[in-house]
Amino acid sequence: MAKELHLYDVILRPVITEKSNIAADDNNQYTFEVNMRANKIQVKEAVEIIFDVDVVKVNTMVMPKKRGRRGRKFYDRKQAWKKAVITVRSGQTIDLFNA
Repeated sequence: MAKELHLYDVILRPVITEKSNIAADDNNQYTFEVNMRANKIQVKEAVEIIFDVDVVKVNTMVMPKKRGRRGRKFYDRKQAWKKAVITVRSGQTIDLFNA
């Protein structure tokens, strides 16, 4: 049986890019890097408890690993990671992105 993830092990870090800032301003969507073993239900519960907001929708996607090449040899520049885009109820914000 798989080990249960702790609440603070689900969310790893916020993803702050130009695209995520525009989505936060226009659509109330916030982007986080989450644990690869976390599912949408765990992500929703973690965000609601940690940031005290109402989550409307959670979209998750696995970002593929980045590969590099030196001559004929391939190597991994960056490992695969899981991204979650969280939509919160209108009128609510996550202060982490507004700093």
